[in-house]
This record gives sequence, C-alpha cells and structure tokens, in this order.
Amino acid sequence: MAGVDTIKRGGSRFYVDPDDGRIKVPGVTGIVGMAPKDFLTYWNAKLVAETAVEHRDTVLKLAEKDPAGAVDYLKGAPRRYTKVASDLGSAAHDMFERQARGDTINPRHIHADIKPHVRWFDEFLQQIQPEFLHLEETVWSDAHQYAGSFDAIARIEGEVVMIDWKTSKAVYDSVALQLAAYRYADRIILAETRESIPLPAMTGGAVLHVRPEGWALHPMTCDEEVFAAFLHLRGVFDWEREGKKGVVGRPIAKGGEVATGTQRRAA
Repeated sequence: MAGVDTIKRGGSRFYVDPDDGRIKVPGVTGIVGMAPKDFLTYWNAKLVAETAVEHRDTVLKLAEKDPAGAVDYLKGAPRRYTKVASDLGSAAHDMFERQARGDTINPRHIHADIKPHVRWFDEFLQQIQPEFLHLEETVWSDAHQYAGSFDAIARIEGEVVMIDWKTSKAVYDSVALQLAAYRYADRIILAETRESIPLPAMTGGAVLHVRPEGWALHPMTCDEEVFAAFLHLRGVFDWEREGKKGVVGRPIAKGGEVATGTQRRAA
C-alpha cells in the first residue's frame, strides 16, 4: 500500500500532503511528545545505574582503556533499551495488522520474541469478535494542521471505537491524547488510493494492551476535553520549533566584566 509519505525534520516526523507536496504537517506522536515526562529523568538514571551494576566488569575494563567510551556505553543504555522495545513493538504491530486482516500466517515466520503476542492477539479476536472498519490508515486535520497513523477503527458490541494496540509495559495516559487527535481529525486518507473520506462517528477509544503474559482491552477517554489538551500541545510544538527563535534580544545596556570562555577555563 502506498500510504502517505513522511519525512523527518529535527527529530520529528512530518506528513506530506499527497495533493500538495508543499504542505507538511507534524505527526500526532511528535505533538504528544511535547507533554512533560518527568518520570523519564528517574527512569534514565535508574537504567544507567542498573547497567553499571549488572555489567560492572565490562564497564571497569572499558573504563581502564577508554574512559570516554565507558561513559558513552553507560549513557547509551536508555537508547539501546528503547530501540529493542521499539523493534519488538513494530514487529508485533505488523503481525497484529495481518491477523486483523485475516491473513494466513506461517508459525515458522513468527519471531520467537513475539509468538506470545500473536497468540494473545488471536485470543482477543476470537473472544471480542471486533468488526474492523479501517486498519492502519492515516488521518489528516486541515483545521489544526497535523496528521497521524492509527491502528484500527472497529465496531465492538455495536459501538465504533478508535483502537490503538500497545506492547509497552503499561498503558500510559498520553495515549488518550493520541486517540483524541485521531478521533477528531477531519478525514482519513486511504493508503491504497490516497482518496480522502470522512471519519466515522465514534463513541470513544480503547487500547488493546498485549504483553507476553496476556492481553487486556482498556477503554480510554478521548473526548473533546482531551482533544483540547492535545491542541494546547499542538501550540507548544510550534513554539518549540519556531516560536521561541529570536525571542531573546541583544542587550540594550550592560555592565561589569564578562569573562571569555578561555578566561573561565583558566580560572
């Protein structure tokens, strides 16, 4: 499927309007990423400390030969952990989409790390019997200039809901912002034809949380109030990328002695 083209700029993903390549809007994930994440400071520090303790022999040997390399190894621990989790999540998502579409999957082609996830997703399908209306499509907001790719819109027990499947350790409240952004976008751009169609009316959202030990379907509040919070972050995104540039002017008066970098280092 062709889908909507994306580009990376300054670490953020932008979607390219298929009708006018000059128009590029930020992705939902990047906008939601503007929300404060104070817990990450503790998590990063904890992971670095755990790496130092669990691999102390390796770290000590490396520190003797290459102190800077040892520092890089330790500070890179959060990045390496995140990449492994991201790769697993991407592989699981690919399988979930195939399962949702009813594709035949050869068990030998399933990576050992996600076999439990595939099993539990199949159990979800059998038990809940969702009717999928759309899978892995792109939404676009003309009114607020953003876009994003959702996992599924499905009818469950008569209600149409936006669903996001997660393989993370927990279901985080920021997913509500993500689902609200998808729900209140203006249109869906179909991957196969790039044709735009309206989003169906929805009663809410849900997260299908799939872990190696089992699965759970969590209802998520993604109403207009949550969407309003997302729009605040949309403004913060613009501030961080462009708005804050040049807000600090050159001094119109100053006094005292300002040390140069060389003087500070010498001191």
